[in-house]
Amino acid sequence: MSQPPYVHPADLPASDPRAASAALSIDDCWNRIGVRGDASCPQLPQHIDCRNCPVQSRAAVDLLDRLPADAAPANGEPAPHLHHHADGEFHSWLLFRLCQEWLALPTVLLEEVAEQRVIHSLPHRRSPIVSGLANIRGTLVVCVSLAALLGIADSHAAPSAAAHQRMLVVRRDGQTTAFGVDEVHGTLRVAETAYKAVPTTFDHGTAHFTHAVMAWNDKTVGLLNEERLFHALDRSLA
Repeated sequence: MSQPPYVHPADLPASDPRAASAALSIDDCWNRIGVRGDASCPQLPQHIDCRNCPVQSRAAVDLLDRLPADAAPANGEPAPHLHHHADGEFHSWLLFRLCQEWLALPTVLLEEVAEQRVIHSLPHRRSPIVSGLANIRGTLVVCVSLAALLGIADSHAAPSAAAHQRMLVVRRDGQTTAFGVDEVHGTLRVAETAYKAVPTTFDHGTAHFTHAVMAWNDKTVGLLNEERLFHALDRSLA
């Protein structure tokens, strides 16, 4: 039995019952009938590659449209963190280097440490923070520049071999985002009693997104405030 013709979610009227389900997922036809599938798409000879096809471009727009809306309070400050921990409790952090800065995010946010991917820019979006989209295991993922968000200048970057560079894929509140880093150390379990106040020597941009620091291998590691970080990312993607 032949498959029904493909209908892009954007072409569905609001009254169509399929419209509701379309809001929950992207039809990644490039994985089924495109270059990553059986190559049976009738449009493939015309576009050569699915990345040149308007269907994938429109899917990218759909993906951005479905990202969570900015839910900041009226005063513009991010919502306070709701999780409280007893003193001395251990938490797992993922350590990575961005330019010359060593930073860490809660390990629970990590989806994958991936090899660097080709990032395809988005038309009509020139934000220095939003880099574009990358295909990670057949899924389009929004890529951002964490260096641009934190205000870390590449001119101050420590030497880094390309072999050490990775892409971190993180997920929070149903939103998947990826960003490149210059080096990944791995995870560490750190007691809250080891947290220290952010020193005044920290760059202003990095300090704004850092709620504490810790000492590691004679280095100072900034523990990023996930609330502030993802609040800023949501605003950049809106």
